[in-house]
Amino acid sequence: MAPPSTVTKAERALHDQVNILPRRQLFTALSAICLTLLITFIDQNGISVTLPTIAEDLHGQDTISWAGTSSLLANTAFQMLYGRLSDIFGRKTVFSAAIGLLTLADLLCGLSQNPTMFYVFRGVAGIGGGGIANLAMIIVSDIVTLDKRAQYQGIIGSTVGLGNMIGPFLAAGLVHQASWRAFFWMLAPLGALTGVVSYFYLPSKPPTANFKESVGKVDWMGSLLSSIAIIFILIPVSGGGAYFSWDSPMVISMLAIGGLSTFLFLIWELKFAKLPMMPLNIYKSPIVVVMLVQNFLFGAVYQSYLYYMPLYLQNAHQYSIMRSALITLPLVVFQMISSILSGQYINWTKRYLEVIVFGFSIWTLGSGLALLLDRHTKPSIIIIPLILNGAGVGCIFQPILIALQAHTPKSRRAVIISNRNLYRSAGGASGLAISAAVLQARLRATLPSDYSYLAGSTYALPDSAKNVPAVLDAYMAGSHAVFILQVPLIALCLLGTALIRDRGLEPPEVSAPENPLASDELEQKSPVQQLPSHGIGVGGNEGLELAVATPKEDPKS
Repeated sequence: MAPPSTVTKAERALHDQVNILPRRQLFTALSAICLTLLITFIDQNGISVTLPTIAEDLHGQDTISWAGTSSLLANTAFQMLYGRLSDIFGRKTVFSAAIGLLTLADLLCGLSQNPTMFYVFRGVAGIGGGGIANLAMIIVSDIVTLDKRAQYQGIIGSTVGLGNMIGPFLAAGLVHQASWRAFFWMLAPLGALTGVVSYFYLPSKPPTANFKESVGKVDWMGSLLSSIAIIFILIPVSGGGAYFSWDSPMVISMLAIGGLSTFLFLIWELKFAKLPMMPLNIYKSPIVVVMLVQNFLFGAVYQSYLYYMPLYLQNAHQYSIMRSALITLPLVVFQMISSILSGQYINWTKRYLEVIVFGFSIWTLGSGLALLLDRHTKPSIIIIPLILNGAGVGCIFQPILIALQAHTPKSRRAVIISNRNLYRSAGGASGLAISAAVLQARLRATLPSDYSYLAGSTYALPDSAKNVPAVLDAYMAGSHAVFILQVPLIALCLLGTALIRDRGLEPPEVSAPENPLASDELEQKSPVQQLPSHGIGVGGNEGLELAVATPKEDPKS
């Protein structure tokens, strides 16, 4: 059994959105969620194979890495806010808003006329896509009991894998037959369709509070400070050494502002926020801390692998977009398979630790084998690390989320999911940025002098350089440097599993914090009863932690 935890009084005042569905309604709701996730991850991962074409068409060869970084940066900046917004305004409302943002962003991406426009709209897509992925997990936690959640999270994970699989092929086909713009124009109406489907088929338990009262509950100051901190830290991390010098006044000032904003955010969340986006006492659990750090690290590895493996195939091997997508197919196929199987295993055994250990083990092995790849490696050999990495990813993404929820009180499930996604997205943005810097640094060191200008163009080779062995060797060296970076990061995740304890799927009890004010207040009040499903969602804004030992939560809730 997990150790007791505490929740604030304001958190208990939130209306309960748990809505366990019968099988038929559950099937339709999950279908709507899976359809939306499918479009989201087609958008997210299809773009990777189109970047060389987009860079050439928009004349952005030297900055095209910002297409991925801007999306992940915006995604990260809004992750924490989504959990609390869904607590306050209702899951379906926030989910629908995220779908609308992604749909609009895809339409505008297709209309972009220069790199800046494209990067801005990819940022909007990151906000929408991040919200969809976040809310999908939160909604599943509301409509499925915890002891069955792994099974359905496995299905969700397989849908993500399916989107990862379809995206590159669909994008490559449209680039070849039409243009890269057609890819986004196809996604926009499909996104609108998923919005309609979700509106009619997702359950909803809207808050009873009016709009003004709900707006007043939002942690606006925390959101502002966290966004400033994330943006002002990740921008120099993304561009430092590649687009501007590390010792430049801009980098130094942005890092200083980001660091100060982080400090102020933590103080605000600890002392002043009535309904904090990041309740700092979640960090009292060492196991939760370890798993959040693991999410950051494997987020960095996963995103850089998704972006730079196709580039290795297209640049070092000179494979076409379609062929590179075909070779990377085993990665997502085995991610789908292992996601389903790991969910079934957890559902049967009520255990998750051995799944996580196995996942990180084979992921580490696959990352190590990627170091053996060179410019002449046959596709039949290239797919071996792809298979291992895909199987490892499928055993990690959803099982570690199940583990986090098992160590978190029910009232904080939305918060822990949002914070987990924050760490994974921050890791992804950092991983992409650092990988781009590593690749460019290696290119500067290895490119022939006549082709040194290519160091700023990491995504597309001009025709004049495609048949120059020294240039291809330089791109191979750059890809190899990126692969080297991934090995110690995922190995640290594996080592971290030694600190995780599997206490089953039962969530922790809610017990008394060491807070004399809360204890004094409790002596004058009767025990707090659980709110009904349509309970009042206002009041209780003092932010004091309740000193009441509630009955043990049902693990099926």
